[in-house]
Amino acid sequence: MRWLQFLIPASIGLLFMAACDDGPKTPADNLSSGTIDISVDETYKPAIDAELKVFDSIYPNAHINVHYKPEADCFKDYFDNKARVILVTRQLSASEKELADQKQIAPSSLLLAKDAIAVIVNNSSADSMLGKAELKGILTGVYKKKYTVVFDDQNSSTVRYILDSLIPGGKLGSNVFAAKGNAQVVDYVANNANAIGFVGLGYVSDSTDPNNTGAFTTRVRVVAMQSDSNKNFYQPYQAYIGTKLYPFTRNLYYIKRETWQGLGSGFVNFLTQQQGQLIFYHAHLFPWQMHIVIREAQINP
Repeated sequence: MRWLQFLIPASIGLLFMAACDDGPKTPADNLSSGTIDISVDETYKPAIDAELKVFDSIYPNAHINVHYKPEADCFKDYFDNKARVILVTRQLSASEKELADQKQIAPSSLLLAKDAIAVIVNNSSADSMLGKAELKGILTGVYKKKYTVVFDDQNSSTVRYILDSLIPGGKLGSNVFAAKGNAQVVDYVANNANAIGFVGLGYVSDSTDPNNTGAFTTRVRVVAMQSDSNKNFYQPYQAYIGTKLYPFTRNLYYIKRETWQGLGSGFVNFLTQQQGQLIFYHAHLFPWQMHIVIREAQINP
């Protein structure tokens, strides 16, 4: 009978453990419902606000908390597990992929759309067309006209892109300053005759344009930049972004750490499908996951 003395307490212990176990865990979110956090490069706020407005209306049980930040902070959130998805202008670097392996993160990513960095000046400025050499002179403070140069944030994707494109390994002049976001850059340039700024395209696109012609805001002047390919000058219209005739063209990617069919997957799926791609189109980005035909048109006088 001694073995019963051990069996009875052991059986009670197993029953207690079973009572405390809630059974198989179900994910707190799925493709169309739940609550998650994402981090987005602040330069894309106008476009992503429009995407979320439609997504939320279709899926009322989905709650996506979006945090608009400089790109460097988006990547930090990704690796600190504070953001299920990030929307940024570049893929993971080799060292970041190694870090992902160390943290047992299985990243997935896709190119969603292309946009551009717009160069803006005050409406009174005579410099409405610039080449890269002139812009480099402005950034380093040696151009014939003294400009105050304004970026959105010192850690932004815009600063990184312009540095890599124009003065790799070089230093910006003492005439370069950082504002507190793209909207503040537009405000500063609109109110200062000798200012030049660099912003995401969404901040100078005319959202009231009923025909979606790609019109720009009238608050500032959007500079036409000289193309690397044919030396003509182009403003950042969609067709010139898609064909890369406008020189400061860049990519918008999603990078996801979610490996199941959760709300992060549901949202990025929406961004890649027709409705999400059309929203990018109406936000004046060039949608990459949708077939677009660019035709030359001749206007008769």
